[in-house]
Formats: sequence, structure tokens, C-alpha cells
Amino acid sequence: MDRLAVGIEEVLHLLVPWEFSPTLLVLFLLSAVLFWRGSRVMTISIWRPILFWSGWLLLYLSMHTQLDYYAERVFYIHRIQHVILHHLSPLMIMASYPGQVMMRGMPFTIRYRFRSLKHTLLGKCLIGLMTNKVLVPFLFVFLVLVWLIPKVQFYAMLDWQLYRLMNWSVVLTGFMYWNLILDRRPSIPRKITAKHPIGRFFQRFVLGGHPAVMSVTERILSPIFTMLPQLIVGIWIVLTTTNLYPLFELCGRAVNISSMDDQRLGAFILWVPAALVETFGLVVALMNYLSLSSKGRLARANRAKED
Repeated sequence: MDRLAVGIEEVLHLLVPWEFSPTLLVLFLLSAVLFWRGSRVMTISIWRPILFWSGWLLLYLSMHTQLDYYAERVFYIHRIQHVILHHLSPLMIMASYPGQVMMRGMPFTIRYRFRSLKHTLLGKCLIGLMTNKVLVPFLFVFLVLVWLIPKVQFYAMLDWQLYRLMNWSVVLTGFMYWNLILDRRPSIPRKITAKHPIGRFFQRFVLGGHPAVMSVTERILSPIFTMLPQLIVGIWIVLTTTNLYPLFELCGRAVNISSMDDQRLGAFILWVPAALVETFGLVVALMNYLSLSSKGRLARANRAKED
């Protein structure tokens, strides 16, 4: 019984936030209430709540528990945390397609205001920015790599405001990216109005389609292009003989592991698990393509494109 009590006490201690954030707690509770309310009034498959709550729980455990303490003191744990924050949790949550469910969970007046906001100039600008098919994938990769620059990471780990900015930025861009990739709808390209070839190329490259922003081909290929820079950087860190992140040594490593072994293991996590998650996202995008094709929705979208 004593061992059981000690074990329970240790688990409870691990669940205590390393740095308590009221804002974070409110956002998690709000999202949980909205999804729970929405799932009570909508008929959804069993997999959607399983994916949502699993991703929600993983995200909370990674951001608001003692894992933060270890992530600040061990490089490979820091990389595990970011694989969850940037890749796995956003992928799982967005694979549950929570937007419509959470909208149904809102009181009618708030839901009406949200729908009205979408048709205002501000709403259109925000939606356009957060769903831009070039900007979002770029930020998704950039915010993995920029926080790995040794000097940037040094200051991010020492300054709590930068540290929170780092974690929030990878979470938000993860949601934005997987929202585009996992979209199940067909995409009809916008009308090209530019007369100059350069302008036409720019419009074709930048303008998103509708209702889905990315074409099905772009959704399938995008994870490959976002995966490659992470693979290259991960392999480079594995092969380097220089201690790139001495900060973890200075702060006092929380796990008994050498600095180079810690660095190589962290790079391996950047290289392999992150790539596996993105490969899974690619597979989901491919399944959505096959589903659209079998239902004839791609053919209808192509006819609309020709018109």
C-alpha cells in the first residue's frame, strides 16, 4: 500500500503545472466544453471524439504539466514535446474535424456572430491569412527550424515569454497546417484574372481554391515538402560532432545522459517520429482523395473548373 501511495503521489506531482497559466487552462476548458456540447447535438462517428480527446489530452500533458521542467533541461525531451505540440496533437485534433462540432456547441447568439464575422472585411482577411496555401506550410516548417538555431533556442529557454511564444507558435501553425491538409472537400481553383504570364503564375501559385483551399494533389504532396527540411536538419544534427545546445548542460540536465547522446537522440526524434506523423497525414490526405474520387466529387469539381 505504501508503494502504491508513493506511486500515486508521484503521478499527481507530474500532473502539477511547472508554470501555471490561467489563459491556457481557460482555453483548454473552453474547447472541451464546446466539443462536448456540440457532440451531444450532432451525430458523429465514434472515431471523432476518440481522436479529439486523445489529441486534447496529449496537448494538455505536453504544455501544462511537469513535462515542461524536463523539456527545459533535456534536449531529446524538448524534441518529444515539440513533436506532440507541432505534429501529433494538432493532427489528431484536426482529424476529428472539430470546427463544426464546436460551432454547434456555442450558444446561438455567439454562433450567429461568428458566422457574421466571416463575411466582414476583417473576417475575410483573417481567414485568408490563416488558410493561405503558401504562407501556412512555410510557417509550419520555418517554426520548426528557427527554434532549433542554437542562439535562438538559448534565449527562448531562458526567457519565459519567448519560451511560451515558441510553444504557442508551433501549436497554432500545427493546427493551421493540418486544417488545410486534412480538408475532405474538393477544391475549385479561383478564376485567373491577370494577363501577364508572371501575374498568372503568381495567382495560380498563391490563390487558394474553394471550398477547400488546397487542391487534392497539393494536400498529398505538401507533407513531403514540409518533411524534407526537417529530415535534412535532423540528419545534420545527428552527424555533427559539436555540442550545439550547451544550455541544457548549464541549466543542469534532468536525466543522466551525455550532452552528445542527448543531442543525437533529440535529432533522431526530429528526423524519424516527426516524419512518421507527417506520413500519416499524407495517408489521410490520400484517403480523402480516393473518397472524393469514388463519390464523383472530383469529376464535378473538374467540370466546375472548366466552366
